[in-house]
Amino acid sequence: MNTEKRASIVQEELMSLYGAPPIPLVHRDAYTLLVAVLLSAQCTDKRVNLVTPALFALASTPEEMARQDVEAVREIVRPCGLSERKASAIVNLSRILVEKYEGKVPCDFAALESLPGVGHKTASVVMVQAFGVPAFPVDTHIFRLSRLWGLSTGKTVEAVERDLKSLFPEKLWGDLHLRIVLYGREYCPARGCGGRCPICSRLARESGCAGV
Repeated sequence: MNTEKRASIVQEELMSLYGAPPIPLVHRDAYTLLVAVLLSAQCTDKRVNLVTPALFALASTPEEMARQDVEAVREIVRPCGLSERKASAIVNLSRILVEKYEGKVPCDFAALESLPGVGHKTASVVMVQAFGVPAFPVDTHIFRLSRLWGLSTGKTVEAVERDLKSLFPEKLWGDLHLRIVLYGREYCPARGCGGRCPICSRLARESGCAGV
């Protein structure tokens, strides 16, 4: 089975399960989304959603956050892990937004990736979910499943992202990112599904192999 056929099967199965996938991180605007995505590094979305209400009660705009003491922010975000690094990044990026961007989150990959604690994946999530700019964020679920399903042989996140962008229409990237993440959590986690999840079993069946 060629890669294009595999991509078609994956898209069909994901669409049937998650027609209009919800954005899992609770937020109210581009800034609160940026902060929530930053906190989600090496942390579950569920835990982030438990932490952000208290954080945004303290400060929910760049102007408010820029005035906060890093230690006060750290105490709130501690359950998300890497609290010292994340708290410092949140306060410092907020100061930059105030000083350089008039308190607005820039709709620009390079500008976002220049902010403390913001890498390409975080910038991609903000660009597609806050601004509707086509992007395909690749997290650990997407990296793992793309290789498992034969959509990419890339050994880096960058390589997998390039392969996925070449396989799927640009208009699908944002929702497809969310669908794969949700699927990985629900059906095919890191410990493996044993080839029994809907996509793995269908790929195996249609390729005539015992595994995907």
